[in-house]
Amino acid sequence: MRRLFPVTDETVTDQTVADRTARDTPAGPAGEGGAAPGAPRRSPGGHGRSPGGHEWSLDEIADAYAYPEPRPGEPVAWLRANMVSTLDGAAQHDGRSQPISSATDMRVFGTLRALADVVIVGAETVRQEQYRPARARAEFAERREAAGQGAAPAIAIVSASLDLDFSLPLFTSPLVPTLILTGAAAAPDRVAAAEKAGARVVTAGDGMGVEPARAVRALAGLGHTRLLTEGGPRLLGQLVAAGVLDELCLTVSPMLTAGGAQRIAGGPAVAVPQRFALVSLLEEDGFLYSRYGRT
Repeated sequence: MRRLFPVTDETVTDQTVADRTARDTPAGPAGEGGAAPGAPRRSPGGHGRSPGGHEWSLDEIADAYAYPEPRPGEPVAWLRANMVSTLDGAAQHDGRSQPISSATDMRVFGTLRALADVVIVGAETVRQEQYRPARARAEFAERREAAGQGAAPAIAIVSASLDLDFSLPLFTSPLVPTLILTGAAAAPDRVAAAEKAGARVVTAGDGMGVEPARAVRALAGLGHTRLLTEGGPRLLGQLVAAGVLDELCLTVSPMLTAGGAQRIAGGPAVAVPQRFALVSLLEEDGFLYSRYGRT
């Protein structure tokens, strides 16, 4: 993997982005010319070698994707999304994202999970991707302990109907209890079934559905401030429309699929397109690993 375009103070021209750069640069040794929100402090990667011949470690990937530290008086929760898309915009092939991914993409995927307090995912994605509980990884144990985190992130499922298979390992054998974000009008029998299965049901809406901003606040209230969503497209579209997404980590896969596969974000269009700033761009074997932060 090699760095194609690190955003620096020299390349940023918009003053709003520059101000955010100064605010969000992590404490410690300075990055390459100053970093945009949450940007790498040193060359990241996960498989292969940097231009100088150095093989990137998981620790360096984790440094590259470290969550920005909030300043006093600012919102403490930071919501990032991690998605993959083909060259022609498909977020899935045959209903799953794995066929358009790569080994390095999965290393980045695993690192982003290891940095998060909670992984937010839509119920349909849980069903399609056969989601399992997040696992503890020895490589990140010291980092998580230093950050005051548990052994593994919780999985938080967004579901209005709670139409879920509670016999799955996601409910029967998670390291930390699985969360279900739903509305106050959810069917009481399904709520009872979820709680009986060991899940923690969190109300984040007055009706059947979940209100994205309220979900973020509810998770922050439980101590989960490093938030990661892995979609699917419908959920990501709702988060975008609600204006609660802070960062997008998008892998562009060098594949063409045609067909009618979903984009990374679906649902109604926003009234005004939201502008994000490029944080960094990495490449390996034709795959592009991009990061964009809210301006």
